Formats: sequence, structure tokens, C-alpha cells
Amino acid sequence: MSKSPPILQRFDPAGERRRVGRVFLVGAGPGDPELLTLRAARLLAQADAVVYDHLVGSGILELVRKGAELVYAGKEKCRHTLPQDEINALIVRLARQGKQVVRLKGGDPFIFGRGGEEAETLAEEGIDFEIVPGITAASGVSCYAGIPLTHRDYAQSCVFATGHLKDDSLNLDWDNLARPRQTVVIYMGLGALPEISRQLIAHGRMPDVPAAVVEQGTTHSQRVVTGTLASIPERVAEQALKSPCLIIIGEVVALQQKLQWFDAGAQEAPKRAVSA
Repeated sequence: MSKSPPILQRFDPAGERRRVGRVFLVGAGPGDPELLTLRAARLLAQADAVVYDHLVGSGILELVRKGAELVYAGKEKCRHTLPQDEINALIVRLARQGKQVVRLKGGDPFIFGRGGEEAETLAEEGIDFEIVPGITAASGVSCYAGIPLTHRDYAQSCVFATGHLKDDSLNLDWDNLARPRQTVVIYMGLGALPEISRQLIAHGRMPDVPAAVVEQGTTHSQRVVTGTLASIPERVAEQALKSPCLIIIGEVVALQQKLQWFDAGAQEAPKRAVSA
């Protein structure tokens, strides 16, 4: 079995060992703390500072070493505790103080997590860094909702997209997203769901194709609302779903009732599922 890369240490000219600041861009997974990787858990237990987002699941911060500095970065839509450029500057500054810094993000840092932007900054500033992948929401949430993203009878491809672009526009590649026999997973698209539905139908996706929205996926608060591409905006509004939510569109959603296995009630909260 191969070993994980160690935390770097350096010897100064006097022969005294001193720690070298380094940043670990760590994926915290979709919410359930038990989906955290072993590498991520070990780094949290060793970190000098942890800069974390609001999507980090409850219980994960309990793994952080006592005495470590905790910095909340926010990153909710329209409610950024720290703008991205300030987060970039913060992790650089902490590393230059000789600290081992964990930049903790929900899901995977390189899938709609702005990890690429932060890694670019670290590379430009000459800061050592490591990317620690996490289970992205599309994979974790779909599994806990009982929705396979691919299936030989229903979908031969799967596409991830974001419903919240950098300039707040929704200028997506609708022709590609509307292709038949593929699953479309949209992150951060709850507020734009009516427009997403309208555009996909306008570009050729059938109005009756199954669709689902999963709120707080993989956690004890998980809710799954299913319907069709045409009906899902109204159904979600009726159930008053709130972020974070994941949108899944495609024929595979028809399997949700048959394959649902996750009992949120066993996680100390009532199971809530609403179907068309």
C-alpha cells in the first residue's frame, strides 16, 4: 500500500528543524462526515489553521486539532463572508507564517469549488500546496437519493454544470445539456430552476423527462423532490426547498423510488421524500 505524501519539514542552516508552510486544498465531501477521506481527516488533525466554507458538513470540524485557528470563509450566494481574492490572500499569508493550512471545501475542491483559482494563486506566490480530492455532490448526493447517474438502459453519459456563473449569468451550453439519453447534474441552480427548465425544454429536452432536486443530500435533513422537467420548479416551490440543493435531470431519476435506500430517520431526523 502506498503512503500518503508527508507534511514537509525542512532543516535550516543551523541544523534545527523548522516547519514549512503549506496549503492543503481539501474536499470535505457532500455532507456526511463519514464520507470524508482518511487523508482529509488526518490533515484536519494536524492542521495549524483551517479555512472552511459553509458547505462543510456538520461534525467535520470536530476533527480539527484543538488549538488550531479556524477561519470561516462563507461563500454562500450573495453572502460571501470573505471575497475570493481575500481568501486567496489569507491562505498565502497563513502559509508564509509557517503554518500548515487546510483550505476545507464542501465536495471536491476541483469541481465547482474554486480550488483551481486558489491553486493558481498559490503557484504564482511560490507556496507549496497539495490537492486532496473529496466525494463531489453529484456522486455522493445521487447515491444517497437512490439515483444512478448512468445506467445502460437510461443514460450513457453524464454532464455536470453550474447554475451560478461568475458573472451571475446563466449562459450555459443549452444545446449540449438538452441532448437525449444523458443525465444532467446542476450545482448551485436552485434559484435559477425555472429558467433552467424553460431553456432545456426550449432546446429540445422533453418536458416529461424525470427530474429531481435533493436538499441537504447525505445528511439527516435530506429531502428529495421528484417530478418532470416541466413540473419540478413548481414542486420545489411548493416544498420550499432551500440551498444547498442538487438538481438531477434525466431518465435515471425514474429509478429513485425503486432504489432509495437512505433512511434519514435513522440519522436522527424524519425521512422526507416527495414524489410526483
